Amino acid sequence: MLEIVFLGTGSGIPTRRRNHSAIWLRYEGETMLWDCGEGTQRQLLKAGINFMKINNIFITHWHADHWAGLIGLIQTMNLESRKEPLYIYGPDAERFVSDILDLDYWGPRFKIIGRDVPSEGGDIAEIFKTKTFEILSTPVNHTVPAAAYCFKETDRWNVDIKKAERLYGLRQGPLVGRLKKTGKITFRGKTITLEDVGIITRGMKVVYSGDTRPCRNMVNLAMDADILIHDATFMEDQEDRMHTGVADAAKTAKKADVRKLILTHFSRRYIDMKPLENEAKKIFRDTVLAEDFMKIKLKNRESGTEFKIEKPRQHKKN
Repeated sequence: MLEIVFLGTGSGIPTRRRNHSAIWLRYEGETMLWDCGEGTQRQLLKAGINFMKINNIFITHWHADHWAGLIGLIQTMNLESRKEPLYIYGPDAERFVSDILDLDYWGPRFKIIGRDVPSEGGDIAEIFKTKTFEILSTPVNHTVPAAAYCFKETDRWNVDIKKAERLYGLRQGPLVGRLKKTGKITFRGKTITLEDVGIITRGMKVVYSGDTRPCRNMVNLAMDADILIHDATFMEDQEDRMHTGVADAAKTAKKADVRKLILTHFSRRYIDMKPLENEAKKIFRDTVLAEDFMKIKLKNRESGTEFKIEKPRQHKKN
């Protein structure tokens, strides 16, 4: 199961309801952050999340509302005697992480490692990988070097036992486990491959834009995603600030054929959010406006990904 918690859904200047950008993800014990705006550690505490278990932080770009929370979070981790290394990814991350560490007299007692991600071109890069998932990135179009990120669960093969028995007489047992592990076995003098009797379950896919103008790279990264989390700072596009308007975010979701669109990173000018939601739904019906502490749980089934969205209590003031 993949769990997502929106810790901050505002932009530029925070409000009472919306903190700066940060999204927490957990999958099979691995936890990470996408962006870490000011106040993120407080949001983690309010959400009941153990920030000491975060090992990887992916910064979309180095505007302060997306990274300034790193300073306090690192200091608190140090005071809590963290020993494990912390990896921070982003465009030109090595330089920025070095600059952040130079702000302190002594520095943390644990390793903090900056890892650069591409910010130019049109390729999709694999920047982090485990046996069960990978994190991909691609450059996007903003006022400073910026990247979007993708969580992609590894596709899983399962053996269709009825088909295996019908075609080869193979029944459930140790050989089936070996077939799943190695992809090929010999049984009764015949070679059986996983492709012969297998069913592939597509891995879950979640994509986060960060800040960007509409661009082809964003569509390519988001293609066939279960969830696209997209910048929707303003009702309309802001070319001078390089942000995507609500309608164009919805168009990106439609072009990429995603299942669900989550809009986030809203300007404080909007108190009534309904017009933004209505505008997006004219183009892409399955749209949700993110709120601070909104939770999403995704489960992968052979029939497709199951979603559960839990919204926090509504507040009267922005």
